[in-house]
Amino acid sequence: MPMETELKLCLSAPDLPRLLSHPLLTQTGDTLRLLNTYFDTPELALQQRRMAVRERLAGEQWLLTVKTAGQSTGGLSRRQEWEGPTTPGALQFDTLVSDAVLAQDLMMLRPSLRALFCTDFERQRWVITHAGAQIEVALDQGRIHVPGTELSEPLLELELELLGGPEAALMALAEVLRQTPQGPVALAPSDASKAQRGMALWQRTR
Repeated sequence: MPMETELKLCLSAPDLPRLLSHPLLTQTGDTLRLLNTYFDTPELALQQRRMAVRERLAGEQWLLTVKTAGQSTGGLSRRQEWEGPTTPGALQFDTLVSDAVLAQDLMMLRPSLRALFCTDFERQRWVITHAGAQIEVALDQGRIHVPGTELSEPLLELELELLGGPEAALMALAEVLRQTPQGPVALAPSDASKAQRGMALWQRTR
């Protein structure tokens, strides 16, 4: 069963140059623009189940993602996740989700799903080995917005995703990244996902 474990950290724009001066991040990371659209029914059936459905354009590849309800404490989240290639608008959950019951539920909801909000950001990515673990460090810079409106807010966050090894390494790496040659960086744990922030923004249209 696919499981995502990551630590989400917020930072302020003035701290960004200090973070990028960190010795672990001095090599230029891979950079990719990610355009994401999140879906739900008009009655917010997915939100009620604490789920998220997302279409993502990563470079030239379209991906469909389903994330289930998980636990998030102190910025550390654990949740099931399925992701695979897709055709825009297809929302073919039955070939993506390995949980047969969940896949059937999503296929029944598919005719009612609507695009609610988008995130548009550049992701700079490093893969770091630390404390016996392999960790993807992703710096996201961009915005969250509601299509067809002027509702928008900036997006600036750091995500540490566990690729392999002990979970405790995420917190250990976060503490190391807070200390840079140019001074400390305020990396604050956040339990609010991009989907939750986007939904809060969309709610302002109602």
